[in-house]
Amino acid sequence: MARKKKGDPVHGWLVLDKPVGLTSTQALSRVKRLFNAQKAGHGGTLDPLASGVLPIAFGEATKTVSYAMEGAKRYLFTLRWGQATETDDTEGAVVAESLERPGRAEIEAALPPFIGEIEQTPPRYSAVKLQGERAYDLARGGVDFELKTRRVEVFGLTLADLPDADHAAFDLHCGKGVYVRSLARDLGERLGCHAHVTALRRTAVGAFTEKASISLDSLEALGHSPAAFEQLLAIETALDDIPALALSEAEALSLKRGQSVSLLSRLYKERVTDLDLEVGDVICAMAKGKPVALVRYEGGSLSPVRVLNL
Repeated sequence: MARKKKGDPVHGWLVLDKPVGLTSTQALSRVKRLFNAQKAGHGGTLDPLASGVLPIAFGEATKTVSYAMEGAKRYLFTLRWGQATETDDTEGAVVAESLERPGRAEIEAALPPFIGEIEQTPPRYSAVKLQGERAYDLARGGVDFELKTRRVEVFGLTLADLPDADHAAFDLHCGKGVYVRSLARDLGERLGCHAHVTALRRTAVGAFTEKASISLDSLEALGHSPAAFEQLLAIETALDDIPALALSEAEALSLKRGQSVSLLSRLYKERVTDLDLEVGDVICAMAKGKPVALVRYEGGSLSPVRVLNL
């Protein structure tokens, strides 16, 4: 006899404005408990010192988390010139100092090399694994190690403000895997003055934006109420960049059974042409206005990748 799952079958996305001081896992636990949800996960970790957009998936939406994490991200961050720290943020001890302070023209002239596809080395205090161990555990244990560079993409990086000689604020638009702390560290090195992050706020993850977010305090004030559930977004919100194709109920049922659906009819050929699909593309199959499954286009058919049981 199957064990009954604890909690309620909640499905959808919540855009949480995570506060400073909580890990993403701690924030997730509090929200999951508030909704009494059977299953929940988040779409992209934020460090305890960072605030902002933390997409939280409930139920069947957890099957789309990987697609949410692939989305472009936006950050606002502030760095302090003149100091390098162990962790590249305010948590670590200062390991190097400089009296040099760059001006606006110098800063803006240094930004172009950090835009586009760049090679970036993750911070030593990061969750990157090295021979099965987390880098931050090795660093805390005093182990001498080197991390390999990674190729990441920065779509835009602009100087937003210069509040004083010691600090500068930036607006960042980037792809998956970019470390803001590494960006600050490397920018400080390029300008010959060292730097570390003092404040970080994520304002968007793919289709999830700051405008649609709700603070943890506001959410907890709503409690387990209809008003709290009104904050939930549809599962397909995370699939904003993925093409959608409407299917019949019979075809949707086939996908739910793990069977492929043929696209050889003239009707589907025309619709596939309109979607400009290529073999291997993942699309969202819809029926009666609801997502049925994430499917892979195989040329003459659709094969189920993740079935959504709604």
